Amino acid sequence: MSELKSLLFQYGEPMHSHVSLLTDYGLNDEFVGVMKCVITDMAPHVRITDITHGVPAFDVRAGSLALARAIQYVPPGIVIAVVDPGVGTSRRAIAIEVSDGRGVLMGPDNGLLASAAAMAGGAERVFELSNAMLHIEAPGTTFAGRDIFAPVAGFLCNGGAIEEIGEQIDSASVMPGLVPIPTNETHTTYGDGVRCEVTWVDVYGNCQLNIGPEDLVHLGPVLRLVIGEDVRSARMTSHFADIDGGAIGAVTDSYGMVALAVDRGSAAEVLRVGAGDGVYIYAGQADGATSAVSIRPAK
Repeated sequence: MSELKSLLFQYGEPMHSHVSLLTDYGLNDEFVGVMKCVITDMAPHVRITDITHGVPAFDVRAGSLALARAIQYVPPGIVIAVVDPGVGTSRRAIAIEVSDGRGVLMGPDNGLLASAAAMAGGAERVFELSNAMLHIEAPGTTFAGRDIFAPVAGFLCNGGAIEEIGEQIDSASVMPGLVPIPTNETHTTYGDGVRCEVTWVDVYGNCQLNIGPEDLVHLGPVLRLVIGEDVRSARMTSHFADIDGGAIGAVTDSYGMVALAVDRGSAAEVLRVGAGDGVYIYAGQADGATSAVSIRPAK
């Protein structure tokens, strides 16, 4: 550790002053705090922002979606994202340079970073974090956040050249993102529609879908939701309070996506759906009547 700090201090002007963290570490153990200690010990000028540490354990897809949602609001600097069920294996640790070098996304090459990189304008250069001189020696290989990503971030924040963190690799070789794509569907009774997927259920129980409101305009202001064998109507609306009591609304959320919601209630509980469940959407009845049947997860 002391040799690594000596190497860092060879550099002059700090390059980056902000590090953002996203992990599935939670806050009950010391993992997040230790990562922050490593970074600030090496680069005391750096401010650190926690995007979230509540990604479900091992859920790379959820982490990828959370990072993609957040990336447009993250200040220039280093982003460390760690949702890494393959830690210690042959999976690569990578850094993706974006925005003319003003941003660097670091994490495992398992699909976690690609969607956020695309949202930030695309990968410009990609490097494998293969320079072991910049890593912390450790008795095991299961804490890459502490031993690889944090010290490499410290190196870059202290003015270290990204070319020195390891070998440059082809950006086309990076594992693609895991964001699902909606598809067109035709029902024998309901006609043309789309198959969506619940990408995220927030703390309030709002169910974000992988589709924007502009993709549903042709279906009209009232939608027919088909989940498994059950059917429910939902009215398109701009805010939660405009949803009739007990009804389901299709709201344009703060990220510009359609979310199924219940005013002051949990759509996830009412509809019994979660992330990854399929939702078919067709044009609804003109009167917007809501079916009283309960909704089961899609099969």
